[in-house]
Amino acid sequence: MNEDLASILLTEEQLRQRVRELGEAISRDYAGKEPLFVGVLKGSFIFMADLMRQVSIPCSVDFMAVSSYGNATKTTGAVKINKDLSQDIEGRDVVVVEDILDSGVTLSYLTKFLLNRGPASVAIATLLDKPARRQADVRAKYAGFEIPDAFVVGYGLDYAEKYRNLPYIGILKPSIYE
Repeated sequence: MNEDLASILLTEEQLRQRVRELGEAISRDYAGKEPLFVGVLKGSFIFMADLMRQVSIPCSVDFMAVSSYGNATKTTGAVKINKDLSQDIEGRDVVVVEDILDSGVTLSYLTKFLLNRGPASVAIATLLDKPARRQADVRAKYAGFEIPDAFVVGYGLDYAEKYRNLPYIGILKPSIYE
């Protein structure tokens, strides 16, 4: 898999340090509350597991599966809920955990979808923020790293369901996905 990468963008140590900082910030901001972390599958699962281990306050977890990409490298613009929450979020503080904030199409849709259920608040925590590709006005309250407009894989992020298990974030060679 390493031979498919043009370069390593973020090392294991950089990821570990930034996730620790995000967990500390969330713990401070939600002190005295019990937020519900909503992981957006599949890409967020590694980041979310590491993030939750850095949160020092009571919290709970749920998952949604949402897609607007399919097996493509660009959003189709049509968002589909493949798996909904298994619990009521009315009155809850919700932290949506995503691997990457790219076009913003999916997270814009998802935020509105969740707000219609009456939570106390909805915030976004994303490992990666790629503002160069933004199509919707979405901002993450907690963002790990701002990255350039490159196709990245690893640490949960994939291309055609591969590379998720890399322990770092790498830039995929264009010859692999073009």
